[in-house]
Amino acid sequence: MKPVRVALLGCGVVGTEVVRLLLEQSDDLAARVGAPVELAGIAVRRPDRVREGVPADLLTTDAMGLATRADVDIVVEVIGGIEPARSLIVGALKSGKSVVSANKALLAEDGQTLFAAAREFGVDLYYEASVAGAIPLLRALRESLVGDSIHRVLGIVNGTTNYILDQMDTHGAGFADALAEAQALGYAEADPTADVEAFDAAAKAAILAQLAFHTPVTAADVHREGITEVTAQDVAGAKAMDCVVKILAICERDGDRGVAVRVHPAMIPRSHPLGSVRGAYNAVFVEAESAGSLMFYGAGAGGAPTASAVLGDIVAVARNRVNGASGPVETTYAALPILPMGETVTRYYVQLDVADQAGVLAQVAEEFARHGVSIQAVRQEGSGEDAQLVIVTHRATDAALNATVASLRGHASVREVASVMRVEGDI
Repeated sequence: MKPVRVALLGCGVVGTEVVRLLLEQSDDLAARVGAPVELAGIAVRRPDRVREGVPADLLTTDAMGLATRADVDIVVEVIGGIEPARSLIVGALKSGKSVVSANKALLAEDGQTLFAAAREFGVDLYYEASVAGAIPLLRALRESLVGDSIHRVLGIVNGTTNYILDQMDTHGAGFADALAEAQALGYAEADPTADVEAFDAAAKAAILAQLAFHTPVTAADVHREGITEVTAQDVAGAKAMDCVVKILAICERDGDRGVAVRVHPAMIPRSHPLGSVRGAYNAVFVEAESAGSLMFYGAGAGGAPTASAVLGDIVAVARNRVNGASGPVETTYAALPILPMGETVTRYYVQLDVADQAGVLAQVAEEFARHGVSIQAVRQEGSGEDAQLVIVTHRATDAALNATVASLRGHASVREVASVMRVEGDI
């Protein structure tokens, strides 16, 4: 059987691991695919750099030449970023090559261009490794659940921020100390902006929403809040409610009104399965009409887990090439509107430092009522000149809650709005 030849663009941590797996498992892969799978070349910027286990004779600096070469069947892109990755992938697709990518940033920004090129030239574009590492989440949305109606996707999709928040919860660390520890252990980059400001999670949320709801969604459509403003006081407040703070990616369909996609910190009960996700792990719930609630859990990052997802896509695409077929192509037929965050309905935790005097609770409750925000529970603590009110609301729009908080900040009896956080799950 004619070999399936693979070109690799990029050979960093993930790329090196992909090379190792392709070489070490060549016999098994050939049996699973139905034909040998061979490395045709590896495009790198610095060919003189030592890469253990990577054949030096396969290295080249001509990435576009490799991606469009006549003897290449599959192009694997693990460069990351927008350019030159976009041009290389489009060039490969137009040359009739199927593509496997781990590039969440590009797929979230301009996936429609890539999908259109794959569709036009009748080739595959697979990208399981772009979200949640080794967890087979995208394949479930793309294939296993394609006959179902998905209502909601909710989960932890960034291991770095989950590790930081876990340290803050478990050891009482402040954000800066927890981040420093994550960097020392290699969980966080020297520049952690993409993780702690939730750009990484927002890109993944856009990809998940597009697959789940068959609607074009870009990273710019995702409401994004990072964890840099989460304080030890916020975490302690959650503990007092038997909750934990997690940063969640939430994709929801509101009937025919549209789709809401958001990433932000939220309180969830410790009894919730997501509440027990520790360290740098990922976990995602998918709620579907017929399948019900499904949970996907595992390692969400790292060279080996990500390479596992890449290799799974290589095998799937190689099988298609051997059989003269192609896999599913993304559909955006639903084209649902993207709902603004102000219209998104959720519950809230609000902690207020107030004057300890008669009638304060009634005055605060009146402000909530004036903006149409219903209070579910309230707890008052402290004595002397100052007291603390902890309020949990019923479901309300983001716009209504923001208006309430703005009015409370100007209220004579309110010393400070100490904490405002969204709530997911029943507390």
